[in-house]
Amino acid sequence: MSAPSPPTFPHHMLREIYEQPAAIARTLAHYLDPDPVAFRDQPLRAVAALFARHPDLIIAASGSSRHAGLAAEILLEDLAGLIVDVEYASEYACRSTTTRRHPDNPSPVLVLSQSGETADTLAALREAARRGHPTIAVTNVPHSTMAREASIDLPTLAGVELAIPATKSFTTQLALIEVLALLAARERNAPANIESQLAVLTRVPAAIAAQLPAWEQTIATLAPLYSDARTFLYLGRGVHYAIAREGALKLKESSYLHAEGYPTGELKHGPNALVSPEVPLVVLATVDPADPESTLRYDKTVSLLEDMRKQGARVLALANTGDATIAALATHTIPIAPAAESLLPISEVVPLQLFAYHMAITHGVDVDRPRNLTKAVTTE
Repeated sequence: MSAPSPPTFPHHMLREIYEQPAAIARTLAHYLDPDPVAFRDQPLRAVAALFARHPDLIIAASGSSRHAGLAAEILLEDLAGLIVDVEYASEYACRSTTTRRHPDNPSPVLVLSQSGETADTLAALREAARRGHPTIAVTNVPHSTMAREASIDLPTLAGVELAIPATKSFTTQLALIEVLALLAARERNAPANIESQLAVLTRVPAAIAAQLPAWEQTIATLAPLYSDARTFLYLGRGVHYAIAREGALKLKESSYLHAEGYPTGELKHGPNALVSPEVPLVVLATVDPADPESTLRYDKTVSLLEDMRKQGARVLALANTGDATIAALATHTIPIAPAAESLLPISEVVPLQLFAYHMAITHGVDVDRPRNLTKAVTTE
């Protein structure tokens, strides 16, 4: 009997969204031993030494990779106690060279790039090296220029990504960032329950695979209901703010609709003036009940949604499966299986990718080849 044919997809972007569980699993397998789950020494030894030696880290990236960097800032600070600054790669090389936090022990600089060839990020890497910083490159292309030139090369194993909007290259970055945050916690003796968190991390690919078909079915139905919107405001707190930024970017580049990502608590500091039936809110309202800080953020988000309901806002919310509180306050809800706070972003970005994809299809956009964009920006 012949093997069943692999599923077919109308666009590279949709296929690559569905490839994410396998891509994340490959990336984790490169850095973690399976039984018991533990860090692999060879690919992580050099970066572990940097984490042990330095109290801080600079991250430089652009586009989706910068959003992964914003998530890394939260996770490395919260899990490991590192001090992290995230720079736009295009700005880093233009910053002053006269003031350095540790002149005799320059902070490591980590660059994130899907292609490893992005001109702004490559310039940031080279400027960091010129200033004497140890450099770390996270890229998805083996033997790319950044991988060759950095002091330490940390590849993601997403595989070839043909659609211009980043999907699996982004979630593999998030998975590797979680590994690095837990590695830094180990090196800095931070209380992070590292072994159990690594074990839970390895179960993320299966959790996403189990939810993907239902997510797509739900979102394919919802997207036409939002086709009249002229702009969207994406809201998230803590590490979820980075995912709100990424969701807004995906919508912009995929469907040509305007969108902006904000910290949820900033809505009433100006952007609320925009909220109307034509300007829906996309609210990340997941929660880890075992995490007191996550619960605090959730309670504040519930309070804001109560106000938005009185205001008549149209709200698409991402919430824990079975969360009746958010479902009662939002216009529509996309369920996300419960997970640890630091792992929720890897799952919750996937329905945002699907929303961007189906909004693009609703508007007749060639989602794989959005206008004016290229896979790697190779000119500054």
